[in-house]
Amino acid sequence: MLQRFWKTAIVFAIVLGLALPGGMGAGTGTAGEAEGSDLMPFEVEARAAILMEAETGSILYAKNADEPLPPASITKMMTQLLAFEALQEGRANLDDMVVTSEKAWRLGGSTMFLNVGDEVSFEDLLAGISVVSANDACISVAKHLMGSEEHFVRAMNERAASLGMTNTRFENSTGLPSAGHYMSARDIAILGREITLHQPDLLKLESQMSFTYNEITQPNRNPLLGSYTGADGLKTGWTGEAGYCLAATAVQNDFRLIAVVMGTESQKTREAATRQLLDYGFRNFTLKEILSPGEIAGEVPLQRGRDRELKVTVAAPLKVMVPLGHSSPVELVKNIIDTPVAPVSKGDKVGMIQVMLDDYMVNEAALVAAEDVRQANLVVRLFRSVVDLVRNLIENRGGSD
Repeated sequence: MLQRFWKTAIVFAIVLGLALPGGMGAGTGTAGEAEGSDLMPFEVEARAAILMEAETGSILYAKNADEPLPPASITKMMTQLLAFEALQEGRANLDDMVVTSEKAWRLGGSTMFLNVGDEVSFEDLLAGISVVSANDACISVAKHLMGSEEHFVRAMNERAASLGMTNTRFENSTGLPSAGHYMSARDIAILGREITLHQPDLLKLESQMSFTYNEITQPNRNPLLGSYTGADGLKTGWTGEAGYCLAATAVQNDFRLIAVVMGTESQKTREAATRQLLDYGFRNFTLKEILSPGEIAGEVPLQRGRDRELKVTVAAPLKVMVPLGHSSPVELVKNIIDTPVAPVSKGDKVGMIQVMLDDYMVNEAALVAAEDVRQANLVVRLFRSVVDLVRNLIENRGGSD
């Protein structure tokens, strides 16, 4: 009986995560959510925490996930994202040489020990941020890309907004204490998801065990690297006001989890809480593919086509997180807003398909045409119109008797 309760609670928690800001569902949610944490079988020793499956965005655990809190050096995940997007767009190159400013040298805190006037490759700066959380490298990257840290911070906030990070505000590129500088655990998970899905080269840097510059070697500060199976990122953080924070990611059982803890009391507690979240996810869930691209999800009515029904599928694999041992079947529900009209090309979006588990929507995806369908000629369309008219008259007369 207790096991059945927890399985139901887990499904409910997933649904809450999908329906709230940053989730994959269409709902709006509220910041003051219950988040399903009251239904969870354990308590995470952190001010805020969240556990997300990366591919679907499903939330498996949440505690105060939308509370804006000081993020410390986890801020640098956004600094890195903008830097790697600049590389992808050709606005920067790894072999660019960047001159160290006095501002970067004077900043203090975590450092890669740059000196004023040093010419450093963009590649080394990115490694310094990823591995040793170098504040001096952040300032150098910001100035190189945008001319000043102030302009770079504006771009950070714009990118956060575009990702749906609704409880984030940046005031600098480093995460050093500043009034009005905050992130929520959910927003950090959203940012981590963007990195894990679209920035594999950044993830490789994040998993580098050490970094050497100016003959000074420093270890990566992520305590899970090399000690937790599948761990390969993302970022640690600490300041007096933020406490000990960690955004971590790992792959096991063919799926990736992102765990975020904020405001823990010590390095030991931070690591333990993160392990607790990851263990919970990997031991209690599985990622199940419900529908593959090209696999027919059914047929929908088609107007003016050579065929009167259109075969539909999904453009990308449709997957859901399912509690291990959960025996209830999933249900696929097609939602067609307007009946498609021929001609239709393969891949055209015609609606949405929702995955229902225990009467809750746990994921949804675009429903697309699985084939090309040409328009029927005028004679065929007129003939069908007459047939439909006669059929409707007969049905209406039968209904009035």
